[in-house]
Amino acid sequence: MATGKKNLVIVESPAKAKTLKKFLGKDYVIEASVGHVRDLPKSQLGIDLENDYEPKYITIRGKGELLARLRKQVKAAKKVYLATDPDREGEAISWHLMYALKLDPKNTYRITFNEITKAAVTRSIKEAREIDMDLVNAQQARRALDRVVGYKISPLLWRKVKKGLSAGRVQSVALELICDREAEIENFIPEEYHTIDVDLRHGRTRKFTAAFYGVSGKKKELHTKAQTDEILKNIENKPFVVKSVKTGSRKKNAPAPFTTSTLQQEASKLFGYTSQRTMQIAQQLYEGVEVKGEGTVGLVSYIRTDSVRISDEAYEQAKSFINENYSEKYLAVRKQFKTDSRAQDAHEAIRPTYARLSPEKIMTSLTKEQYKLYKLIWERFIASQMVPAEYTTISADISCDKYTFRASGSELAFDGYLRVYRANEEKDKEKNLPLLEKGDELTVVELKPQQHFTQPPARYTEASLIKTLEEIGIGRPSTYAPTLSVIQKRNYVTKEKKVFYTTELGEIVNKIIKDNFEPVINKEFTADMEKTLDEVEEGKLEWKQVLRSFYPLLSQLITEAENKVENIEIPDEVTDVICDKCGRNMVIKYGRFGKFLACPGFPECVNSKTLFEEAGVNCPICGGKVLIKKTRKGRRYYGCENYPECEMISWYPPTGEKCPECGDILVQKGTSVKRIACNNPKCGYGYIKENKDEK
Repeated sequence: MATGKKNLVIVESPAKAKTLKKFLGKDYVIEASVGHVRDLPKSQLGIDLENDYEPKYITIRGKGELLARLRKQVKAAKKVYLATDPDREGEAISWHLMYALKLDPKNTYRITFNEITKAAVTRSIKEAREIDMDLVNAQQARRALDRVVGYKISPLLWRKVKKGLSAGRVQSVALELICDREAEIENFIPEEYHTIDVDLRHGRTRKFTAAFYGVSGKKKELHTKAQTDEILKNIENKPFVVKSVKTGSRKKNAPAPFTTSTLQQEASKLFGYTSQRTMQIAQQLYEGVEVKGEGTVGLVSYIRTDSVRISDEAYEQAKSFINENYSEKYLAVRKQFKTDSRAQDAHEAIRPTYARLSPEKIMTSLTKEQYKLYKLIWERFIASQMVPAEYTTISADISCDKYTFRASGSELAFDGYLRVYRANEEKDKEKNLPLLEKGDELTVVELKPQQHFTQPPARYTEASLIKTLEEIGIGRPSTYAPTLSVIQKRNYVTKEKKVFYTTELGEIVNKIIKDNFEPVINKEFTADMEKTLDEVEEGKLEWKQVLRSFYPLLSQLITEAENKVENIEIPDEVTDVICDKCGRNMVIKYGRFGKFLACPGFPECVNSKTLFEEAGVNCPICGGKVLIKKTRKGRRYYGCENYPECEMISWYPPTGEKCPECGDILVQKGTSVKRIACNNPKCGYGYIKENKDEK
């Protein structure tokens, strides 16, 4: 063995390399590959369809100098350790490095660690192994599938609609979910219902609220004002008497530690972070942060995981911290949270690497965003091993005439895990009730009848869309953030106030995909494909067999679609608007944010203007023309030409008439069934357009 030789460790990122240098002594040289070094070419499919789907990998442009430097270090190294991330992608990067650097398998070792700590890194070197080709092949299968879908369907969209569009196994399903939800909302017909609340007082105690429950102890729902009026008439000036009182207790269990999905959901709800931003911050915490008094520290475990389990070592850390800081009564018997049956369960849940490093202790070493996310991860982990919160509950049935009203409340008796983790915990809507006994007569303070209308399902937020994708088994921890990012970059959807809306372009693309590629791009097929990729990872299926089964059907559908799909690209429509720079009649063009006016003299004349199409009706408020406009993000809406003097605005096409009940404007809703409805969500006026039966 040559003296003076050092071991070479290759990781993906410079930040990770910096953290590892703290643990590995002078006998190790740490270098970063800065991600992948080989990939499929961008300029062509890169999958040899005639040669059993053999991938054609090339060195990524700009990586030549880095690889040359690494090759020199490989020659001088005693051993080479490939320490890329512990997942399919990381395994594939190590495999590509082995080929690109022409490494000797006998002198090359694959090491993985779930957290960047001295103990974990040292242990990984002792447990070094060969590259896991099942993991590599699962990544190759996913990459090849996504490539043939993207590179075969996307050109069709370019030819039929416009350049720059794309399709994908997961992104197209995500788009479909958003479009389907938009259709549900448009076709939703609100139903009327009523409630009766009554504010009551017992003696001199503070008032409390009871809600109408039913008749003679049996639950009854109120659908009309007539039903409500009848009850109000019958209980007028009649006593309210406590019929029964029940007391009890309930427990609220601590949530499990975070997975990638649940972390993205909570960060979206609490901080408004996009999934992509959450992962960027989490990556910084995982790879290492300079902490005062500690040096560079990897603060959290690996951030791409669908498991909720934790290691014995992690549990012991949580146990010690809880006992020392909150007392033994807060420590639960070790909890084993159930991981979803579809999860890969390859890694632990996301947790702090050192429980002793509380967020407050290291706050000054973190950016504001890092602190908020670390605090969320740390508190959730500690709370997960604490006892439930306990509440005392009380429920009272109150009679008036033959009618039953019900009041309930609860009070926190023991905070349990809430001592640590109150993030996104819904405040208990129930309030404490005064001490009530059967037979007590109560004083009526106020009767509050109210009309309501059922609401359509909520539009997707990043959090709810990720949750839905996970529930139906589509995508994996590493895919949620890029999927949501690409459908926004392609302008298929727009996000306003955290909520996703479809654009015209998104609806067009979704219709083409659904009408022509439904057999291979749908929720069920895509979820089944994830299971197939898991089988490849488990060594149960050859990776090319996935393509052999998939591509012939895709190829057939593409051929059929070429003949079926008509060109949707909008032709230039000449208008009577004169270009104020060259005098030509301006034409209508279709751009990223929809239609706009452009001079046909381009490129000699580059003049362009915003185009507002007419909706074909007059404003019901001032009589001006109703124009079709778009937000900055591309979402269509309707507004009066006399804005800002007239503030008429609607997300739905106005009819030009006012609501006969509340005076707001009437709009047209629905896709399959056209419906005229009031634009005011608090007014339930509306009717089916064909027969005008009011509802």
